[in-house]
Amino acid sequence: MTTPAPRNAVSSYREHCSIRDLYHTLLRAPENHLESAASFLDAQLGLLKADDDELPNDPQRWADWLANRAERSAQGYATYLRERHEGAPRRHFTNRAHALHFLQAIAPTKQVDGAWLYGVLEHWSDPRLLPLVHTCLEELGHGIPARNHVLVYQRLLDSLGCDAPPDLSDAHYLQGTLQLALGYLADDYLPEVLGYNLGYELPPLHLMITSSELRELGIDPEYFRLHVTIDNAATGHGRKALQALQANLPQLGDRDAFLRRVHAGYRLNDAGLSNRQLLDGFDLEAEVVAMLERKRPFARQMHDDRARIGGRTVNQWMAGPGRMGEFLVALQRLGWIKRHQDPAHSRLWGLIAGDSAAMFGVFNPYERQLLHDWIAGDWSEPSQRSPWAGSEKASAVQPPACSEFANEERALLNELSSLSPRSRMHRLVALMAPHRHWTPAGLLATRIYTDKLGIEP
Repeated sequence: MTTPAPRNAVSSYREHCSIRDLYHTLLRAPENHLESAASFLDAQLGLLKADDDELPNDPQRWADWLANRAERSAQGYATYLRERHEGAPRRHFTNRAHALHFLQAIAPTKQVDGAWLYGVLEHWSDPRLLPLVHTCLEELGHGIPARNHVLVYQRLLDSLGCDAPPDLSDAHYLQGTLQLALGYLADDYLPEVLGYNLGYELPPLHLMITSSELRELGIDPEYFRLHVTIDNAATGHGRKALQALQANLPQLGDRDAFLRRVHAGYRLNDAGLSNRQLLDGFDLEAEVVAMLERKRPFARQMHDDRARIGGRTVNQWMAGPGRMGEFLVALQRLGWIKRHQDPAHSRLWGLIAGDSAAMFGVFNPYERQLLHDWIAGDWSEPSQRSPWAGSEKASAVQPPACSEFANEERALLNELSSLSPRSRMHRLVALMAPHRHWTPAGLLATRIYTDKLGIEP
């Protein structure tokens, strides 16, 4: 196990590379940026090393601690359900636009789901790491597209019209970058990987609440429901995380140093933006204004000058930055927007929604949801049965067969047939990397790898 990167590498990283840039480079060409990844990882470990955490210092107490965490999550969810039954509002999402905003904000992390365990796949013959191999393969759906977590999440975003990534800050990319760095540097940071994995796989109260409220808002909760079940502390990822930790505790050497690094890895789960911060950071009106400002440069000189709103034509409103908030006020004064009513009563909404609307296609589904919920305000839409209520089944629909995909799979099978058994496994692992496992070749590689280990999907 090599020593961490020196501090001067960390300072160099801070000066020359943003977290978002590192995230994307690790997804495009990871082999060329491992030194930057190590510098980033050391910097984050250094920032958190003085903090306390709730993981017991004595490994003998870990099993009871995990069971207690599971019990607290179960009790917390029972309390949540009771409060909702008694009339309490949703705890996470004020409206559907809020939920869509959150789903996009966490996308950089969810789109590398399982990446922190990628490095263990090279150790398929080490029984100490086999629980983590199992966990990683489950994150990858054992190569089945309908179960691959990255694909499940991407399908969710696509179905909601949230497929165009928003302009997110470095802080939004921090957790995803940590996961990529840990995955590519697992051999050098195994104690940190073990600690991080335990913290990430704890029984998830926030996921249970998220799943419930997404379903209530008519949004497919499958991705989050999937994690509620597989992260359980009895037989799921939480238990496997504990098994791997206990199996890898050194019997010789500096056990205390190993445990300190495990704790440091555990604390990495607290780096970056928390779910609560992401949820609390949503301001509906500010999002509407920001969305209109982003679209404003494309709308200049696209309107006729017949209508005047607040003494200006639409083109004049769009001519310069910083006027969108005032523009919305002017639309309200003119009666084009009637806040806190059914949006169908607002002339602006009639121009936006519907196949025959004059501005059909100008706003994507997320942008329309922002405008809809902002106009609606305190008005409550009559409740409709969620298409996901009463059903926990994921859509098992597979993408149609494509000759190009089939050709890619055939090429891989031909390549593998010419390799030795060990080289074949290394090639499979390379295709299961975070930037490849969801492709046709990566999915096939995952299925073959799973079969070679005799694992039942």
